[in-house]
Order: sequence, then C-alpha cells, then structure tokens
Amino acid sequence: MTAPPALEVERLCAWYGAAQILYDVTFTVGRGEVVTLMGHNGAGKSTTMKAIMGLLPRRSGVVRLYGRDLSARKPFQIARLGVGFTPEDRRIFSDLTVLENLDVARQPPRLFDDGTPAPAWTPDALFRLFPNLAEMRHRPGGRMSGGEQQMLTIARTLMGNPLIVLLDEPSEGIAPVIVDEIANTILELKKQGLSILLSEQNVGFAELVSDRVYMLQKGQIRWSGPMPELAANAEVQSSYLTG
Repeated sequence: MTAPPALEVERLCAWYGAAQILYDVTFTVGRGEVVTLMGHNGAGKSTTMKAIMGLLPRRSGVVRLYGRDLSARKPFQIARLGVGFTPEDRRIFSDLTVLENLDVARQPPRLFDDGTPAPAWTPDALFRLFPNLAEMRHRPGGRMSGGEQQMLTIARTLMGNPLIVLLDEPSEGIAPVIVDEIANTILELKKQGLSILLSEQNVGFAELVSDRVYMLQKGQIRWSGPMPELAANAEVQSSYLTG
C-alpha cells in the first residue's frame, strides 16, 4: 500500500468576502520534500497557506495531512495535528524573551504516519540550529532585527513539533547572511524528514532548497515541475516572476 503524501491539497478555493482569490488549487508535498509556491505579489501564495490553516472563513476543497482530512477543522486543531505555520508578518510576542516565545509554542512529540518518531525540538536543539538565537535567549522579541525575528518565528514553529511547516516568504526583507542561514536550516529540516511548503519569489533562494515548484498566477496553478527545470527555463521565470 502506497503511503499518503505529507500534504494533499485538492481543488482548493478561497474568498475574501465576495472576491474569489483561489481557483481549484491542487498539489502535494511528500515526506521530507520541500515544495515551493511561486508567483508575483497577489498571485495567491499567502492565501493558499492561510486556507490550508483554516484561517479564511470561506474556502472549499480538501486538505489532508498524511491522509487525515483537515478541511473542516479550526486553525488550532490543524496546528495540534502537526501543521506549523510561519506567517509573512512573523507575529512574534515582542514583550516576551526568545525563551518565552519558544515556550508558549511547546507541543508534545509526534509520530509520522508509519509510526517512526518525527523530529522533537527543545530550546537547546533550536539554539544549535540557530546559534544567533542562543546569544540572545533573554532578549525581548521587540529588540531583535527583522532577520533575527524571522529565525525566532521559525524556531517557535518548530517548538510545536510539526510534521510539516508552511513558510511564507522567509527571505523577504532580511540580510543576505540571514537568508543563507535560513536556507541551511531548511535543508537540515529536510534531512530530518520534515516536509516544507514554501512561499517565495526569490528564484535563487528557492533553487537552494526546493525539490519542486508550483507557479501561481491569479489564484490558479499555471506551471509545475522540478526546481532544476524552472531554474533553466527563462521563459517561465519571465512569464510569472518578472514585470
């Protein structure tokens, strides 16, 4: 029997009020795979992630985590089942220290669908993954740079011991050295079997970490394929990522 993918999204539609934003978006993410949603601002990348997390009041379609239907569940239930989400605007607790931000996200360890243990995270393990955070563990989140806050957001998500992480625009607006560190982090998480759905516009960053790409335009998937195929295809990049 074939194991289900980590994430299945089928015919996902979503609305903001009366305006439909997503149209029958369908894709999968395998275990230990990094899949990237790409496209212009406004293409529907962030909306797709919010719809998966149940954060939009009006949506339709099917979302499954290792075969378990999430479609009718509330955001807190989806998180408790093992879907981690790092939003584009980070949303750290600015008055809490790094350690306190991590502690509020703590959830029990999990198992993958085949019964093997998923990666289990502690503050010490995350400080090894993010050495910069170790040096500021008692610093309030509001006194950190944008890049440091981005690392904290990812670390806080991992404290929930997720089976899959949704990363929304992690490289946007942060220093290149931090971008490199986040890329290395994604590769390390992949090595441990964690699945990642990434929203990104930076082809160079996506090329470092991604296995496959789905290109969104006006809320529909217009192109999909392996990352090396996109990297070599200037026409697709020009059509959907520039101008």
